[in-house]
Amino acid sequence: MNDTSGSDQNGCAGAIAPRGLGGKCLTFALGNEEFGVAILSVREIVGFMEVTAVPQSPPHIRGVINLRGRVITVVDLRAQFGMSARAPNEQTCIIVIETVTQDARKLLTGIIVDRVGEVLQINDDAIEAPPSFGAGCEVDFITGMAKVGKSIKIMLDINRVLGNESTILQLQAA
Repeated sequence: MNDTSGSDQNGCAGAIAPRGLGGKCLTFALGNEEFGVAILSVREIVGFMEVTAVPQSPPHIRGVINLRGRVITVVDLRAQFGMSARAPNEQTCIIVIETVTQDARKLLTGIIVDRVGEVLQINDDAIEAPPSFGAGCEVDFITGMAKVGKSIKIMLDINRVLGNESTILQLQAA
């Protein structure tokens, strides 16, 4: 088993890779790009369901769903990453992610993805630090690039991806 003692609270990968940061990750796709998040942050995967829009919410926040009596904010990752919209199909899923706020509260948020891949064990030596994209290109939510076979999985710090806690907390309180 890999030593994840140096990993961030999501496990999987940290800001400087590699450094004992491998671990189990759930992979998913947005278009042709493949991403990974620490499996420890994933609570469940549900098929796409109707999302109730919330007026005046940011464009990447699709709205909320009622999941077994809990109101959960749903984020459209395609919109958040500046990708073109895509109509949901039979592979579209909502991954329910648990993040921890700065004041240590646990927060469930759904992320819409085109399709879910698999759970992979990513070894430390397969993770490289994210490349520099130059000034003005903020990619601090990318924790590393995992080489899996001939493909590359973009490893995400899901806390940073979902970083606008105030908007999500307001929607869940509504």
